[in-house]
Amino acid sequence: MDALELPADRHRGWYLSLMAPNTKGPTFAWLDPSRLYCNSKALEDCVKDLISPFLNDTIDLVAGIDAMGFILGASVATVLGKGFLAIRKAGHLCVATDNQNYSDYTGKEKTMEVRLDVLRPGLRVLLVDQWIETGGTMKAAIQLVEKLGSTVVGVAAVAIENTEGGKWIKENYKFSHCIPEELQSQIDQKRLDSFKLLNN
Repeated sequence: MDALELPADRHRGWYLSLMAPNTKGPTFAWLDPSRLYCNSKALEDCVKDLISPFLNDTIDLVAGIDAMGFILGASVATVLGKGFLAIRKAGHLCVATDNQNYSDYTGKEKTMEVRLDVLRPGLRVLLVDQWIETGGTMKAAIQLVEKLGSTVVGVAAVAIENTEGGKWIKENYKFSHCIPEELQSQIDQKRLDSFKLLNN
């Protein structure tokens, strides 16, 4: 499917067929969801699906995780009419920060940081990232937000895989993702039938 094509039938999750498979080998993620952001309607529909469970919740701020969570997080914040907070990889902010160590989906030990002059007790935050695979990155973001006294209203991502970490998030926090139930098993097996049609 052409990245800019707009199908006549835009059923829930139609834009997932725009995602691209990994063609560079095992040191990269198994797919690239960001291709769907090139299509304005796909991005719009993706954001609508992500925020729908939270429309009746009080949200003060949207926070996105470095780096791909910035795209979706800022888009979600704009639609909700809320501000956006960037949770950065450590070493990039030139202001006072707090940090949290974590293991990412590759198993690498990393550190994330957030500025100290925004989060405070009572602030209700929606956390957004592009994809939740092992859950380590999102769990660290949750810990960082809560350590500073704010409340995590929920977690939103294009997909949440049913790994141990993904299940922990689903069991402990309100969440949203864009994967229809019939596609979840493909996501968990790190394959999508739509990849076969991508170049047709």
